[in-house]
Amino acid sequence: MRILTLLALAATLVAPAQTIVQTSAYRWHGDSITQGSYHATAPDAYTIVSTYSAQPGYFMPIDKEWKLKNDITSYPQLSTPNVLHQAIYNMGLDEMVNAVEPDTTLRTGKEWPGVWTRDVSYSILLSMAYMQPEASRISLEKKVDSKGRIIQDTGSGGAWPVSTDRQIWTVAAYEVYLVSGDKNWLNFIYPVIKQSLEDDLNSGLYSDNGLVKGETSFIDWREQSYPRWMQCADIYRSEALGTSVVHARAWEVLSEIATELGHKDVAQRAAEQSRKIADGINNTLWMDSKGYYAMYRYGRDNLITNPRAETLGEALSIVWNIASDQRARRISESNPTTPFGTAIFYPQIADIPAYHNNSLWPWVGAWWGIASAKAGNEQGVMQAIGSVFRPAALFATNKENFVLDNGDIATELNSSNMLWCLAGNLALTHKVLFGIHFAKQGLEFQPFVPEVLGQTRTLSNFEYRGAKLNITISGYGDRIASFTVDGKTQDAVITPAQAAKAAKKGKALNIDIQMSNQAIAPLSINEVPNAKAPLTPITWVEDGKLCWNPIEYIGKYVVVRNGVAVDTVHTTDYSMAIPGEYQVYGVSGEGIDGFASEPRSNRPYTFVDLGSSNTLGSTEVSYRPAGAIKGYRGTGFVETDHSKPVVESTVDIDRAGTYSICVRYANGNGPVNTENKCAIRSVIVDGVKIGTVVMPTRGCGNWDDWGTSNSVELTLTPGRHTVALSLEPENENMNINTNHAAVDGLTVTLK
Repeated sequence: MRILTLLALAATLVAPAQTIVQTSAYRWHGDSITQGSYHATAPDAYTIVSTYSAQPGYFMPIDKEWKLKNDITSYPQLSTPNVLHQAIYNMGLDEMVNAVEPDTTLRTGKEWPGVWTRDVSYSILLSMAYMQPEASRISLEKKVDSKGRIIQDTGSGGAWPVSTDRQIWTVAAYEVYLVSGDKNWLNFIYPVIKQSLEDDLNSGLYSDNGLVKGETSFIDWREQSYPRWMQCADIYRSEALGTSVVHARAWEVLSEIATELGHKDVAQRAAEQSRKIADGINNTLWMDSKGYYAMYRYGRDNLITNPRAETLGEALSIVWNIASDQRARRISESNPTTPFGTAIFYPQIADIPAYHNNSLWPWVGAWWGIASAKAGNEQGVMQAIGSVFRPAALFATNKENFVLDNGDIATELNSSNMLWCLAGNLALTHKVLFGIHFAKQGLEFQPFVPEVLGQTRTLSNFEYRGAKLNITISGYGDRIASFTVDGKTQDAVITPAQAAKAAKKGKALNIDIQMSNQAIAPLSINEVPNAKAPLTPITWVEDGKLCWNPIEYIGKYVVVRNGVAVDTVHTTDYSMAIPGEYQVYGVSGEGIDGFASEPRSNRPYTFVDLGSSNTLGSTEVSYRPAGAIKGYRGTGFVETDHSKPVVESTVDIDRAGTYSICVRYANGNGPVNTENKCAIRSVIVDGVKIGTVVMPTRGCGNWDDWGTSNSVELTLTPGRHTVALSLEPENENMNINTNHAAVDGLTVTLK
């Protein structure tokens, strides 16, 4: 009998561990993750050991082991039967402590010092608002400039308004209020939010269709997500899903704050603006044939759709109720997911290295997990958790990003201890498995527990409004069977009053949640191999034809005129018999669209020479050239800055019609990808403001590099018209001191 008992025990000890997540690329089984020959495991809740080796020759080191270094006992403690889950959670806490700087701000990453608006804001929304409330508040305060506006500190072409996602600060600041209930904080953020949103509105940031102009939120390295021909002014003119979703939520937040503070008129206007943007997203970007929203619209005078899926935008459209419940479910089933997880966008750009392109960032994966839970997609939730836990375990740190082809870290740039990735790691446990959400009425619980994770787990020492909460959850499902506090049944919400009463007594609230243990209604996920789109055609005009270079292995070419597909061809030229703005894009044999080519126009136009200078005299020039500037088209150029805020000229129009006006300019005041010296001017025709043109930076000291601003559209009658470029208060950029460009002339084109 003793021998049989020992044999039975031995059989139990060697029994294979339960598979929790498995794809063709990796497997999470028990307390380990295996990817090919690599293996990571958690021998205990404070250690992760990995055998992973990065791509040979990669310049950044890889961690083989994580061991707890900091005291994390003051933070919410997770107890769960899965040791690997507990270790990954504890690693998030450990690296969170590392991320708090001596000045009580949140460091962006081990390789990324300082506070960045979008990074810290998304991190705050994921979990830092309640995990690091003081550091969150101080970090947000540092991202307000001397004029009381939210700072857009990074982005293409000199930041705002080419990069326009600074309004994520608004949403994060409101989350800090929902956590704390601090009315002083609410009174501080209200004027900042109101002024920043009004500046965006007055600077022509919103298209007539409701969408928001500017760069896709967080994807701020232009070659990584846009065709090479697109200049920063073209990015400003584009209309992105992710940024539009952020603005829709920001205006909604302004409405909620204004309501609470008694500003009814502001609340109503803000709610209307939020609905207008949401309607624009749903009416313009939704692709019913694909089951998700398009990534962005792009072009020059005429915009076309980039039909790629963009995971953060898709996820936030679900989380913030832009998508209807039906659309949310479709998105969760349709957004492409590869063996390593959902891409930043899909399909990939073939000739661009991995960073935003061809990659997954774990914090975006966390948002996808939160969105999948809200949509009720159990497979989507498990895929998202796996996509975050796999790299956390194998890299033994919360890494910045990884290559979607092979799961490696050999991207263009990477960092350990990445703030928003560790914040996403913690959020998956708190916001999905425990279902914790901060709302005006209190701390709400909406757990979503996949059946494979249907164990009993506890989160102790969780703080809400001064009260300590010990939360135990048992079972699985998407519905709560019972919710008790100190043994008494109640609704699944802890009100501020209830928390305050417990805090006053110094008594912890013991919360017990029993899930229904009923199967979650099945939804699928769109599992696909990682794919790359065809290359972008390079076009030119010759003998009245649009011509382009051939692309290998192409299925067909689609010709576009004035933003509308007009023909499908298998040749490499097309007659431009009808005046218009022409583009062409390739479609692979598998039906994947590539980027459209740079627009080529054969429409009649007039060039208006504006100046005669060939040297710079402005005191605002940041990078002064050695001699005279070259490359202007007319007799010279004119400068515009704070001391010369208005440049004015006239244009003679022969016939009535719809025209576009753009500016030929040079701006060598900063690099293409950083700094904050984008020049901005209102366009005033015959005394009436018709729009805004932006003149982004084109490289430090690159004054011989002339570019074209975005165009603004208007109707003109025959005769002479006065056109002015005016620096208005709402045109003040993020730098404040330098808002300068050299202007060669105006191009007025008949549409």
